[in-house]
Amino acid sequence: MSSPHLFRGRLGLAASRIPHVDRHGLLWLSRGRLSVEDGTLQFVASASDQLDPGTYAIPYQTISMLLIGPGTTVTHDVLRLLARHGTLLAAVGDGGVKLYTAPPIGQGRSDVARAHATLWADESLRLDVAREMYAIRFGERPVQRDIAQMRGMEGGRLRESYRILARQHGIEWIGRRYDRDNPEAADIPNQAVNHAATFVESAAEIAVAAVGALPPLGFIHEESSNAFSLDIADLFRVSVTLPLAFSAASTVLKSPHKSLEREVRLAAAEWFRRHKLIPTMIEQIKELLHVHDRSGDAERF
Repeated sequence: MSSPHLFRGRLGLAASRIPHVDRHGLLWLSRGRLSVEDGTLQFVASASDQLDPGTYAIPYQTISMLLIGPGTTVTHDVLRLLARHGTLLAAVGDGGVKLYTAPPIGQGRSDVARAHATLWADESLRLDVAREMYAIRFGERPVQRDIAQMRGMEGGRLRESYRILARQHGIEWIGRRYDRDNPEAADIPNQAVNHAATFVESAAEIAVAAVGALPPLGFIHEESSNAFSLDIADLFRVSVTLPLAFSAASTVLKSPHKSLEREVRLAAAEWFRRHKLIPTMIEQIKELLHVHDRSGDAERF
């Protein structure tokens, strides 16, 4: 076997060789075998769009989270090594369209969680964060101080966004209608929105896990165990979720033999990679929670 490549540069990785690494320390690996050799992580990669085939040494000490994509096997020693050094690992779909992990998951430090809890526990501060979320989504800070009033404003603006984007993609839109117990009974555009929303929510779950925020503590959504992830996903509903959904729906309506779920999933994976959706979500979370990089942690967060 050839000698493993050791990546150099920021985070110990060469972005030109592994395109799915960023300043937050997220490393994406797919279609290969991850093991421990001589005390370090070794990834034997098959040919893929993201990585040339070969054997690579992974400097796990400077990585915050390993995201393992389809076609990847992981040895028991990998889990032992990562757990010892506080490096997170999650299995994900291509581009982050799915998140498969057994809890608990989170960073080894608590500052983000404490900041999150502090903002959520104070009713005034919680409303401030909710207002900021609506400002991000709609381009202006709402004057309402009541969450119910803000939700009403959201409903009206979203309905208009649905109509505009559906028209841009040549979709006949009759409104947001679907049965949670029988989602496949909905029309093609509504099914496409369901699929796209699921994939964007998965990306948000990865981002929330990566920074160590608290998924149940939502500022707009309530009761759900991943309420905060839903809050973050909704920041991208108009800019990402709906365009992905209506584009795929248009394709399937013209070619009914195609799988709607597959069309949305592949388009979402490509969009997430190309536009670095998850790193963007991480930055958004940090801004909302008023948590910023510290000089000693900049390479791991």
